[in-house]
Amino acid sequence: MSENHASVPASRSHADPRVPPREVCVVRYLIDRWAAERGAQVYAIFDDGREWTYAELRRRVVALAAGLQRAGVRQGDHVLAWQPSTPEMLLTYYAINWLGAVYVPINTAYRGSVLDHVIENSDAKLAVVHVDLLPRLKRARLAGIERVAVVGGGQWDGPPLPLLDFAELAATAGEPEPPARPIEPWDTQSIIYTSGTTGPSKGVLSSYLHMYTNPGPEAWYFVTGEDRFLVNMPMFHIGGMGLCFAMLVRGGSIVLPERFSTDRFWPLVRETQASVVFLLGVMATFLLKAPPGEDDRRHGVKKCFIVPLAEGAEEFHRRFGVDVYTIFNMTEISSPIVSEPNPRVRGTCGKVRPGVEVRLVDENDCEVAIGAVGEMIIRTDRPWAMNSGYHKAPEATARAWRNGWFHTGDAFRRDAEGNYFFVDRIKDAIRRRGENISSFEVEAELVAHPKVREAAAVAVPSSYGEDEVLAVVAPSPGCTIEPAELIEFLRDRLAYFMIPRYVRVLPELPKTPSSKVMKVELRKEGVTADTWDREQAGIVIRRDRIGA
Repeated sequence: MSENHASVPASRSHADPRVPPREVCVVRYLIDRWAAERGAQVYAIFDDGREWTYAELRRRVVALAAGLQRAGVRQGDHVLAWQPSTPEMLLTYYAINWLGAVYVPINTAYRGSVLDHVIENSDAKLAVVHVDLLPRLKRARLAGIERVAVVGGGQWDGPPLPLLDFAELAATAGEPEPPARPIEPWDTQSIIYTSGTTGPSKGVLSSYLHMYTNPGPEAWYFVTGEDRFLVNMPMFHIGGMGLCFAMLVRGGSIVLPERFSTDRFWPLVRETQASVVFLLGVMATFLLKAPPGEDDRRHGVKKCFIVPLAEGAEEFHRRFGVDVYTIFNMTEISSPIVSEPNPRVRGTCGKVRPGVEVRLVDENDCEVAIGAVGEMIIRTDRPWAMNSGYHKAPEATARAWRNGWFHTGDAFRRDAEGNYFFVDRIKDAIRRRGENISSFEVEAELVAHPKVREAAAVAVPSSYGEDEVLAVVAPSPGCTIEPAELIEFLRDRLAYFMIPRYVRVLPELPKTPSSKVMKVELRKEGVTADTWDREQAGIVIRRDRIGA
């Protein structure tokens, strides 16, 4: 056995075959394992062209872990990581976990009361922060933060506390002391904060086994250790840190750009030889609406996730020559719904994967009929394969886990063949003239218009009670959107009651750093002075008289 395995204790402390050994799902032992078995193989490629092999990854992680330990970090401690998706952020992530401490990344867009809340909720004593974020941090309530390690140098004129230099920590000589006990698959690996659209952001407690199962070999069976995954999502998001871990689990490799760029996407794919990519639906739309070119198929991508599965997915498959997959997932769960390659059923999220039970239920947790809409609830046959609750939020945990099932808060329907279809976030549903409207379905048809690059549908108050539909759209490059033309396009594509009354055109929709549209802001702004009103324009949409 290689000396790199010296710190790996006996593989199992249990007899349950559903729970893999430590060196299969725990960061510390995975890095040791691959450094011994694949030391010369590249694990990570960064924006600036730097590459880290598995041996280099281990050397760097161990050095920073030793520095963090000397700064007081111990097994089980919570450590804040507030940085963009850079090599330093990846290093911070793995070094925290190397010690058996808990990685607590926070959104780089946070400020003010939201930032105060997550700092207080985190119970962290040490924060590893990018220098550009220091001005925001010094205005925040630091709660239990006792030390700040700064990435990129910089001065601190905030509340008095020790300021540490990240570069010095990362250059610490020698290996850290081993953890007080082996790090187990069920130990907490991370706390990931949700968007907080219905209240303060909640910290999702994830074990190593949850993170392993989420994009793991059983759920994403078509991703292998031979793949190189282009990670477009930020490292404070499950879609960023989870993909890095997914390829560490497989002994594969990643490409880690700081952010997604439509113009830079295909050149980066070609330069780095990426074979798998994950795209939010809006990212796929951006790529599709770029002008076709002779290089569209000159790349090595074989597999692509598009979530959600937009109308253009089939065109994406044909134009770029990649197999398209889709899933339903969220921070708290572990990919319960996965599609086959290039699904033919329009709008599907896929079918239930092995190892998971899924039900669609009403407000009393009673199962609804096939074809009816209900909230998706989930449980798994592997212990610790989903979230371990919300940190310091016992009431929210109890509500989500009532009756022994995790309640997603998402409305779905399923067909007789077992295909699942996302309808809406329950809190995003729109009700107009006695009809329930899926904002997701309205948005899908809006984006189908060739001049629309991205779209959101939200509820705004109606003078008649209930809601009116406001469509907020951004144009494709070089295009101008005429609201009346857009309404005519929708007439044959949506039920009469789903066609928006209001249309607002923006250069770009407001989004979080994880590329999710900020519908809360659009609702709050409502009908603005620059919003077009279909009724004022004299366009009347009536129900067809059937059988008259």
